[in-house]
Order: sequence, then structure tokens, then C-alpha cells
Amino acid sequence: MKRILVLLGAMLVLPVANAQTLRIGLAEDPDILDPTMARTFVGRIVFAGLCDKLFDLDEKLNIVPQLATSYKWSADNKSLELKLRDGVTFHDGEKMDAAAVKYNLERHRNMSGSNRRGELAVVSSVEAVDGSTVRINLTAPFAPLLTVLTDRAGMMVSPKAAEATGDKFGARPVCSGPFKFVERIAQDRIVLERYPGYWNKGQIHFERIVYQPIPDATVRLANLRSGQLDFIERLAPSDVPQLRNDNRFRIAKIVELGYQGITINIGKSDMAQKNPLGKDARVREALELSIDREALVRVAMEGEAQPGNQWVAPSNRYYAKSVPVPKRNVERAKQLLKEAGVTNPSFTLMTPTASDAQRMAQVIQAMAKDAGFDVKIQSTEFATALKLSDQGQYEAFLLAWSGRADPDGNLHIFLACKGPLNNAGWCKPEPDAAIEKARVTLDPAQRAKLYETVAQNVAKDRPIIYLFHRNWLWAHNAKLTGLRTVPDGMVRVQGLKMN
Repeated sequence: MKRILVLLGAMLVLPVANAQTLRIGLAEDPDILDPTMARTFVGRIVFAGLCDKLFDLDEKLNIVPQLATSYKWSADNKSLELKLRDGVTFHDGEKMDAAAVKYNLERHRNMSGSNRRGELAVVSSVEAVDGSTVRINLTAPFAPLLTVLTDRAGMMVSPKAAEATGDKFGARPVCSGPFKFVERIAQDRIVLERYPGYWNKGQIHFERIVYQPIPDATVRLANLRSGQLDFIERLAPSDVPQLRNDNRFRIAKIVELGYQGITINIGKSDMAQKNPLGKDARVREALELSIDREALVRVAMEGEAQPGNQWVAPSNRYYAKSVPVPKRNVERAKQLLKEAGVTNPSFTLMTPTASDAQRMAQVIQAMAKDAGFDVKIQSTEFATALKLSDQGQYEAFLLAWSGRADPDGNLHIFLACKGPLNNAGWCKPEPDAAIEKARVTLDPAQRAKLYETVAQNVAKDRPIIYLFHRNWLWAHNAKLTGLRTVPDGMVRVQGLKMN
């Protein structure tokens, strides 16, 4: 049957779901569906149904088995041995064994353009000890490794399919998760169907999942309320009160692991020297002091966020208390601009098209104006914005990072000198050394001291102005049960059912 979409005012009317299909509304369209290459948050939500990982996280961020059933560190913490689950197959019927794990980890490390390379840089070699045992050898102890394997670096794809399709693998991915790939229509839908050979099939209660990117939060909610969707991620904070009083639906929320911040081009490209923010740290400080985080959260997020000024929230054990959240100070901001010899500085803030990002940008624009800034908002489709950021073709970028359970995952790739996503172009020896040392330090207290050094340097230079940590807000049909609220924001399909 041909699929028909009808646009009525602000409502996108989608085909009515049936009891065997779970329809999930996404805030963006994911990028490539290849865990080695991918980098979007919504892509990780799709991967949760498509690609199992070596380990997973529970609601308290404990590491729990998935494809690997157990692990053991060597005495010097430079080798990790994994025992794999028996009887697991990929969607093409190939075995998910030690050889497959070795292939995948080496693919993550060596494939051209891999976004996992930095996460696994400390891995020196991978051994398939026997059919169900893998040994990962490291150049040094690496504190975040197990956490890294709970995300895309721990996702396993079929070696046979990956070899056959090469860099086109993401167009038809083959993994070992509960659902297998059927089709993708860009900006419209991603369709998965139940894999009958899944090792944990007793926890799967739908025949199909359809992920539908709908950037407009109002339209996402309209489709949920009309029954065209069963679940939506990133419910708009302004819609929480009205939906809370509707017994047809349920709301779930939890504070995210990541952050919302403004990444500033201070050295990524020659555009850094063409705008006042990139040229002078005093201008960046003035911008931060023009922003009232409490008011930003209240106005743009309806209070559904925790103000912050670091890559982890103030409630996190690794938050540097010696670098507290600065209060708004417009007069000091004006004085800094005067000291920098800048009058009415103008810059462009690249902003994703999602409605919450647009609201935030508008509030920041108005606040910064009080200090003398002229902020131009450049609304950009998310995948395009990421590409421009990678290329250094931006001045400032309002970016939401979904976060990782280990703080290194929020920090290293963005602020280490050789971080693969260091799109600010910031590099200083002292914080870089601290970032690297924290990766090989297993003692939490020592790691906290190292992160404090980084926080002090970041607060001085402001390559990223961290703003707050959102509540993940989900809304779903009240008949849908089994949802697990894990701070990483993933929608785990195991256990979900429609009653």
C-alpha cells in the first residue's frame, strides 16, 4: 500500500499504527546507520533497536552484560578479557563470535573516517583467544573502556556484510540486535522488523518499529495525541503541563548525562579570526556573563533542566566545585568589551532547527543584546550543522551533546588537542595533559583533581560555554509499558509492550 502523508496546518498526519508496530517520533533524522561512522544522538536511539553492544547500562549507570556476559582485568589493568554470549547471530545468520568482535573493534580503530577511533585509541591489539573469549590489550590502563563498550564502540556489525558493502554499509546495516533493517527514506522513516533469531527474543513484543523524524515538537506531540505515534522523545517542556493532565498518556523524565552549550570557533579555521568571539577570550567571557542560566532554563526550558558550566552537571561526582556557575553580570560584560576594544560585537550563532534549540537561541540573543552583542541566528538542519562544524565553517554553534556515563566521553573528543570533534580548535598543554592522564587513572579522587585542572582552563578560555543539562522528556501512549529511564536517553526496546 502506498504511504500517504497529509499536512494539515501544523499537524503532520501519519498512517495509523497497528498493535504489532511501535512508532517512535524522533526530533531529528539520524546520520549514517553505521556505528563506526555515526555521531548523532537520534542515531543511537535507532541503534538501540538494531545493534546490540558488548555491554549495556542500567538505570543507575551500572555496567551490565549484553553480548559479553562477563569481563576480567589483568593485574596491571592493561588487558581486558571478555566472555561472549553463546548462540548469538547477526541478522544475516553469521555467528557473533570472538573473531567478529575482533573484526569490529579493529574496524572501529582503523576505518577511514571512524568516529570511534578516539574512543579506542588506547587499544594496542585485540585477540580472539577462542570462539567465545576476546582479549583487548591496551597501551596503558584506560578508565573509561567498559563505559565506551556500552555505546557505539561496543556495537557489533556483521563482518561479512561490512566487507561486502564497504563504506556503503550504513545504507543497509546488518547487526545482531532485536530488530533488523528493512528500509530508510531520508527525512521520513526508518523501518526495522523483528529478528526471529534474536538471543533475547522473549523480551521483544513488537513485529516492527518505525522511527519517524519530526523536528517540530508541536507536530510530534500532535501525532502522539492523534494516535499516529506511540512514543516521542524530547517532548517540549512547555507541553508537559497539558499532557500531564491527559490520562491517555504518560510522561517519563531523567536528567541527561550530556549538556547544552555554545561551541566557539577559536582556532578551527580562519573564520576564528574573522569574528570577535574567536579573536579574544574577553569577548567570550562577556558573552557568558550576559547569560542568566537560571532564567534561560526557566524561559526556554520551562524549568526542565539543571543550570551548569561544565561538561558534567553540578550533581556529578566529577564536577569541579572550585569553578562554580557564574552569575549574570551585564555591567562587567560591557566593561570586558570595552577593554577588548570591541563595540557592539556581531557574530552568527548556528542553531539546529529543532524548536527547543530555536527558543534557546532567541533567549540568548535577547540576553546578549543587553551587553551590546548583535547575535544573528543561523537555523541549520542538524546533520548539515555538524558537517559545517567539522569543517570549521561557523563562528558559534549551539550544540546539545547527549552525554556519556564516564566524563571522559563528554570531554576528550571535544577538548583534547587531538580530539576527533575538537571543532573549537582549542589546544593547551596543561589541560591536554590532564585530560590524557585522567584517561589512564583509575582512582576517582585523582581523576577529579585532573578534571578540576581542565575546568579551570576551560573557564579561562571558554572554547565551549556550557549552559545547562536538560531533563530527557519522553511521552508515550499510557498502554505502552516496560519503559526504562536510563540517563543516557536511549529507548531500549527490550521489555516494551502494548497492553
